[in-house]
Amino acid sequence: MGHTGRAVILARGLGTRMRVQDPAAILNDAQRRAADTGHKALMPIHGRPFLDYVLSAIGDAGIEHIALVVAPDHDALRQRYERDAPPSRARVTFVVQPEARGTADAVLAVQPWTSGDPFLVMNADNLYPVAALRDLAALDEPGLPGFDADDLVRTSNIPRERIASFALIETDGRGYMTSIVEKPQHVVNAQHPLHAQHPQHPQHLGISMNVWRFDERIFDACRAVPRSARGEFELPEAVGVALVRGTRFRVIPARGPVLDLSRRADAADVERRLSGVEPKP
Repeated sequence: MGHTGRAVILARGLGTRMRVQDPAAILNDAQRRAADTGHKALMPIHGRPFLDYVLSAIGDAGIEHIALVVAPDHDALRQRYERDAPPSRARVTFVVQPEARGTADAVLAVQPWTSGDPFLVMNADNLYPVAALRDLAALDEPGLPGFDADDLVRTSNIPRERIASFALIETDGRGYMTSIVEKPQHVVNAQHPLHAQHPQHPQHLGISMNVWRFDERIFDACRAVPRSARGEFELPEAVGVALVRGTRFRVIPARGPVLDLSRRADAADVERRLSGVEPKP
């Protein structure tokens, strides 16, 4: 088994859901300022940016090279991670995605940084289990964790209705992905055309939480993917293109918790769940 030593964190998003006002959300002043700007990665959790916890988990998984995909205006992130508190266990590189054109476009931005090496990709507003990241980094082929929906609801801060916003994955008997179902009326399937109706067999489907292990084949798929209904180039759709073109993706059974910090109301629950945790970026 090999070990993937690179990870990409997608921190370019506009934070649209985070910026939506929510009178019921319990936020302190610093958290409210972060929410108003949409800077989820810099949301203070026990006085530390949420991204510190993400970087700490990546370090615990043994990954030493990290690319942060950011907007052109990313002074606050650079101030934090280059000057004020540079990570001690990883080398962080800032990669600019000029426009917020979607997660597949964000992955294309890191192609020069990867130097042809395999790499993980994950969201900046999710904190993944170290075990899942470690297992993913140990793969010697493309892959992703497949989470159990009931376990995510039980162990994470993700309500069942939000599970529907994540892609579903179906696997064959050897543990390889056969289809990825985005939002989930449509399917990208190795044997069927893109966007064919997916047969309803939810007992065979796991949840993709947008964390992946890729090799350089993903870049051609990211270039080929059409715009989604949201007008963006979406990474799950690019994975579907790669799947149809013959790339095999190993699905690793995984369990939560996965902490999601995409909305203002998430902050208090995430802070409660991380009580006593000291991140070591």
